[in-house]
Amino acid sequence: MMMMNKSLSMNKAPVAAGRATQQPRSLRVAAAPPGGPAPEPAFPVAAPEAPARTSSGPVATPNYSFPSTTTPYDDFKFAPIREAQVSRAMTSRYFADLDKYAESDVVIMGAGSAGLSCAYELSRIAPDVKIAIIEAGVAPGGGAWLGGQLFSGMVVRKPAHALLDNLNVPYEDEGDYVVVKHAAQLTSTLLSKVLEAPNVKLFNATAAEDLIVKPDPNVPGGKYIAGVVTNWTLVALNHGLQSCMDPNVVESKVVVSSCGHDGPMGAASVKRLAAMGMVPDIPGMGALDMNTAENRIVENTREIVPGMVLAGMELAEIDGSPRMGPTFGAMLVSGQKAAHVALAVLRKRQAQEVAASGSSADQKTMTA
Repeated sequence: MMMMNKSLSMNKAPVAAGRATQQPRSLRVAAAPPGGPAPEPAFPVAAPEAPARTSSGPVATPNYSFPSTTTPYDDFKFAPIREAQVSRAMTSRYFADLDKYAESDVVIMGAGSAGLSCAYELSRIAPDVKIAIIEAGVAPGGGAWLGGQLFSGMVVRKPAHALLDNLNVPYEDEGDYVVVKHAAQLTSTLLSKVLEAPNVKLFNATAAEDLIVKPDPNVPGGKYIAGVVTNWTLVALNHGLQSCMDPNVVESKVVVSSCGHDGPMGAASVKRLAAMGMVPDIPGMGALDMNTAENRIVENTREIVPGMVLAGMELAEIDGSPRMGPTFGAMLVSGQKAAHVALAVLRKRQAQEVAASGSSADQKTMTA
């Protein structure tokens, strides 16, 4: 209110010499001729009534009496806090998470419907597995906050609705498919379940800029994916504005890529794999065919190169399978299947590491 009073007092200041005031366009009247009477305004202009000011400060509407109300929050007061406490509460936990998940068992790239269902399923079947989710957007969920063409309802073809039952998400049963009242209802529920899992950490507003690739003579092609290269998304989008903004890394035994179909950051993994010659040239997603598309996405969910599992619409880019449009069952089930594929890849690599460690110990014993 002090700023408003100051502004009003400034408006009443005398005009500087030699400068004419200009009335608002709607209030202007013609100038009076020399020696003649002043003309009438083109229409009557009523002076605005000044708002009444209450003793406590807020402006009250004139000639209106607000009803008296009593709420449970009238005497609400927050506990005291220092600004530094807020900073330390956030940063200490975040940097602890960075330290903990710098070596993860599984990294999931992309927290859309496929990535979230993968994280949910994997955390459920393997609570001992350390899972890091890298999501470029501030808001996880990808395109699953709305149905097709920004409509509210979400269509899920059976039998993918079993996941909805597991999550206790209500829907209308239409026979061969179900309809969730609002897509956000499923996405928010799935996201909350993922975030509740003690073995999952979501790093949102974080981009996977590249892949960590290591040599391994024991796998096809002699290379395997060993993690991701990360950076803040805002940094990743603005590399051209600065001379050097180096990234960070997250090592993992398995990477699940569910970055979606081609787009600004979509299909990031298959594009990078193609650029490195680890997969053939990618044909891109085919035209829409719902019945073909959903079955093919689930069927083709697999380990595409050693250490990387593909899920969701990113598969369509490398396989040339059709797009499915506004049906979400395949995204959910592909993510669930990817969780089981990733777990199998993880257990195999863990067994290989144990065997290699035992062999190394035996050699040291024999040498001694």
